Amino acid sequence: MDSIKKKVKEEIDRGWTGPNLKCEYGPCHYTGQDCTYCFCPFYPCNDEELGNNIVTKKGDIWSCLHCHLIHRTNVCRYIASKVKELNITDPSDPKLKEMLPDIKKRFLIPGKAIMVLGATSDAGKSITTAALCRMISRKGYSVTPMKTQNMSLNSMITSDGSEVASIQMLQSKAARMKHPDHNINPILLKPMGSGKVQTIVNGNDFGIYDTDSYYNEFVPSDGIEAVRESISTLKKRYEFVVIEGAGSPAEINIYDKDIANMRAADIADADCILVVNMNWGGGFAYALGTVELLSDNDRKRVKGIILNNMRGDPSSLDTGIEELEKILKIPVLGVIPHINLPLPTEDSFALSHLTAPEGAVKICVIKLPRIANFTDMDPLYRENASVVHTEDTNDLKDADMIIIPGTKNSFEATEWMRSSGMDTTLKEMKGKVPIIGICGGYEIMCRTLSDERNKEAPSSAEGMGFFDADVSYNIGKRMTVAGVISGTDEKIKGYELHKGDVITKELPLFRLISFNGDECYEGSSKIKEKLFGTYIHGIFDEPAFRKFILEMTGRYIPTKYSDVSYDKILDETLDSVADIFTVSLNMNLFDKIFPGGRQ
Repeated sequence: MDSIKKKVKEEIDRGWTGPNLKCEYGPCHYTGQDCTYCFCPFYPCNDEELGNNIVTKKGDIWSCLHCHLIHRTNVCRYIASKVKELNITDPSDPKLKEMLPDIKKRFLIPGKAIMVLGATSDAGKSITTAALCRMISRKGYSVTPMKTQNMSLNSMITSDGSEVASIQMLQSKAARMKHPDHNINPILLKPMGSGKVQTIVNGNDFGIYDTDSYYNEFVPSDGIEAVRESISTLKKRYEFVVIEGAGSPAEINIYDKDIANMRAADIADADCILVVNMNWGGGFAYALGTVELLSDNDRKRVKGIILNNMRGDPSSLDTGIEELEKILKIPVLGVIPHINLPLPTEDSFALSHLTAPEGAVKICVIKLPRIANFTDMDPLYRENASVVHTEDTNDLKDADMIIIPGTKNSFEATEWMRSSGMDTTLKEMKGKVPIIGICGGYEIMCRTLSDERNKEAPSSAEGMGFFDADVSYNIGKRMTVAGVISGTDEKIKGYELHKGDVITKELPLFRLISFNGDECYEGSSKIKEKLFGTYIHGIFDEPAFRKFILEMTGRYIPTKYSDVSYDKILDETLDSVADIFTVSLNMNLFDKIFPGGRQ
């Protein structure tokens, strides 16, 4: 505390300075933050609206990880002026902490909520949300994405161990967030088949529901409460909350039960943007029909329309835009052209064959039933490679590399591999090309899979036996990890999200290093047979493992991205997307309709 007080003393003596771009700790929250008071003069404030006590190995400490109040220029200016007015020179002066209630009253007001609705599924809500987050961040505001309810088998783990949809983590990168948590996606639904979904609430397993029990039992109680709590939390922390809707807001069969669209907009008091996919045809009808099906009160929330994914000359839409604006009395904010940039997708139906340069590495990804976390492969699209998601054994026969990805149900996937002939073809390819199993795919490559948790109906399956290893199911792991390729200093990072535990006699693939320096080994590796298995998602994000595997094909030709972390590639791509939106939208009109920032 003495060292913090010394730093605060220096800040008080210095007065207001504004953002410090050379701060050794910054930006610790968001790009554009004001670092005048890098060391908060109110620490520890013990105010539960601003922080909380956390338990560490060194004991309880006050954490203000998610408090952005002290990093807003208007707050810093006010503190500096009051310090001067009250002639405060000592950080221990009680008059300093007495300022906090007044500062909260003046400046801790709810952030601005914007909701991105879609006239249909795949309208472009996710990319629009990401673009708006980056555009708002560029203005120096703190901004967060959010999706109250997402159905996806692509999920990731935040630094605090919460499970959220992968697309919300991508949007948090667009917002330049340092510490996203469960609030960006309070409800995650993971389809299990037979009309049932695994429900993740606030980042943790909550239960399994069918459609009827979900809408009639979960939504009116725990569901709506989780949505309210997360919206309230994010609006307190951030100056902007950009909320992505789900599907269409005009699903009149579930309109009164839907907590992913207009009900969430009402809770957040959000102004809404309707996004329409013009590539499908009938875009004006989609826009008109969606707005007309909304209730009168919900219709008033729609402040603008974005016509997205337009191929061809946007001026050809001028007369239609004029008529649509006349009918709806809602302005069209702009026309976004088709964006030909590789970005992660949530929907397995969107997986398609990519056109590759002649001589490129052919990578076959087996499209398992209930394929999960196929975003693991996204970095490979930036390599000199053709990534083919396939259910056809013939595709495997001329592959240079094969990946068995994650799946929601390893037992079902193991049976499908056998019935489809995939396992026979893979055994023929063993030793000829690298074969990598990730999470569920790793389990399929083991000798046996056994789940004794249900004593009345235990499950077991025979795997492909590529590894001298067996899988049992217990509590599992949910954590971010970092380490190196075993036997090297080449770095990898990623996250584990599984309930299985592989007991292997093979050489490990990775050596993991925890934050306190502890080490452990993970995965299975048979280099001579080119067989590899791991529970770690995101293994291709860092260039080392991409090169390690691709060089085994004998056909690897590096690209300009081959030595670049995928985080950096994504950041550049998100900048490009934001650039396209900025020049395509009427930004003067946008700023007028959606004014923001705590003044």
